[in-house]
Amino acid sequence: MKDFTNELSISASRSSGPGGQNVNKVNTKVEVRLNIEDSNLLSDEEKILLFEKLANKINKLGELIVVSQSERTQLQNKEKAIEKLNLLIANALKVEKKRKKSKIPKSVKEKRLKDKKLKSKKKDKRKPPEL
Repeated sequence: MKDFTNELSISASRSSGPGGQNVNKVNTKVEVRLNIEDSNLLSDEEKILLFEKLANKINKLGELIVVSQSERTQLQNKEKAIEKLNLLIANALKVEKKRKKSKIPKSVKEKRLKDKKLKSKKKDKRKPPEL
C-alpha cells in the first residue's frame, strides 16, 4: 500500500451531516484530492488503469476527489476520506483473475441422460397401444 499523504491536497468546508448546532459553525466536511497525472508514486500503467476504472470520480484536471462528511469532527472525516481514497486506488489497481471453465463431471452427464431416458419411457407408456 502506497502512502499518498504528501501528494494530497485537503480542504474543509461546512458539512450537512451530523453535528447539531456545530454544523453551522465548524468546517467538518473534508475533501481530499489526488492529482493522478502529477503523482510520483504511480507508474504510467497504474495511472492509465486509474483513469479507466475511476473515470467518474476524476475531474477535468486529472484529480481524484473523495469527500467525507459523515463524522462530527474534521479529523475523523479527514481520516475516513484518506482511507476511502486508499481503498478506491487499491480496488482499481487490483487485477482480476480470469475464470477457468470447469468441466462437467462424467457422473452428472450420466445422471442427466438416465433421467432423460426414464422421462421418455414414462411418456411412451402414456401413448395408446398400436393396433
